[in-house]
Amino acid sequence: MNIEIANRLVTLRKRNSLSQEALAEKLGISRQAVSKWERAEASPDTDNLILLSRIYGISMDELLSTEDEIPVSYMDMEEEKLPEKEIREEEGEILSPEKEPDEYVHIGLSGIHCKDKDSEVHVSWKGIHVIEKDKDEVHLDSNGIYVNGKRYDSHFFREWAGVEFPFTLLVIAAFIAIGVLTGAWHPAWVIFFTIPLFHSCVEAFRRKDMGWFAFPVLIMMIYLLLGIFKSLWHPGWLLFLTVPVYYAIVGFIRMRKEKQLQDDESL
Repeated sequence: MNIEIANRLVTLRKRNSLSQEALAEKLGISRQAVSKWERAEASPDTDNLILLSRIYGISMDELLSTEDEIPVSYMDMEEEKLPEKEIREEEGEILSPEKEPDEYVHIGLSGIHCKDKDSEVHVSWKGIHVIEKDKDEVHLDSNGIYVNGKRYDSHFFREWAGVEFPFTLLVIAAFIAIGVLTGAWHPAWVIFFTIPLFHSCVEAFRRKDMGWFAFPVLIMMIYLLLGIFKSLWHPGWLLFLTVPVYYAIVGFIRMRKEKQLQDDESL
């Protein structure tokens, strides 16, 4: 990992008054892993970068930026280093970092991770994370929908793999089939947006309330398709203006239903 990014990780941690142990606990990893990041001996994976950006309240671009002034010296962290012997005992032999390839597809127990020069997609049972270089970041998980750090909805994703019909497995199988048969891993990953759409639609019909439908996800899916296939990133972003309109209409319908129920009970 770039030494300047390692310096920045040290600075951000100290600015937030976190020790290596405290940060490691928040991330669910060992202190030694954090120490290796800050010595530029290893790089955080996509999931940990996403968690770091949320902990520090900044975007991924800001997290990895090396243009801002770094007031904390890289040498300030020397006191936090552990002896190399201890690191070897707890984490095994330290290997020299290898350069990460620009394009790859990895499928494993941790999920599906695709990367090319313009985008990065990570899909697992914990959620879906899409990062477009110099454009947008979309994160869908149990915490809700985040687009460029802004939260849009928090309900649709609950129990997203728990509906009786194995829609999630079918989508994963379809993605793998498309990738293997055609090599179109990108943009085939867009079909993963149909997972929260399907489950939120089921939930909306169960509750008879379209407020549970993941409308922002539908808009994001349409936006990405327009951008990828038609390069309409602008003015495609105008689609997001329909999100508050949708929820305003849903809120109005809810209010009418509640008023109708109150009138019926008063009779």
